[in-house]
Amino acid sequence: MLRVGITGGIGSGKTALTDWLAAQGIVIVDADLAARVVVEPGQPALTEIAEHFGSGYLQADGQLDRGALRKLVFSDEAKRKTLEAITHPRIREEIARQMNNAHSPYVVLSSPLLLESGQSEMVEVRVVVDVPESVQIERTMVRDQNDRNLVEQIMSAQLDRRTRIDRADIVIDNSGTLDALHTRASILHETLLARAKRH
Repeated sequence: MLRVGITGGIGSGKTALTDWLAAQGIVIVDADLAARVVVEPGQPALTEIAEHFGSGYLQADGQLDRGALRKLVFSDEAKRKTLEAITHPRIREEIARQMNNAHSPYVVLSSPLLLESGQSEMVEVRVVVDVPESVQIERTMVRDQNDRNLVEQIMSAQLDRRTRIDRADIVIDNSGTLDALHTRASILHETLLARAKRH
């Protein structure tokens, strides 16, 4: 089965693209959801996180306090690297499991860290959803109710726009309307269906 990776910086609209593809019957494996699965109560990664960062990063019900941990790791690169060392191998295993169980003409791995984390090795086609950085900031501030400073910290932890585009096999411009994105999504879908048949 053809494996396609879709990525983009925060606020670029990759979820809008993968939602459209899902509506066409394509299986979407979401790396963010896989990342949530591996830190659920009872999972080894959550135990390790509590040991490393302290039980203060757990909520009363035993769930991970994602917001508090995000603030910590995006302000301290060493702590972010520690967290990634705990979670990334387990996320990869969960992604691989879900992709191997997929039944559709091709399968999509949607991941904000596709190109940074080595997950790009798990796919044959890399698609980047691209918007100008000013648009990323505005969209994310509105969507997540985050201040500009936190959004810029998250962006600085991601690959820069130029490098993302350089590493893409296909670039989807999403600086326009949702209708414009859906038109481009339709063309992408036909392209990937054709590649999947040859695959």
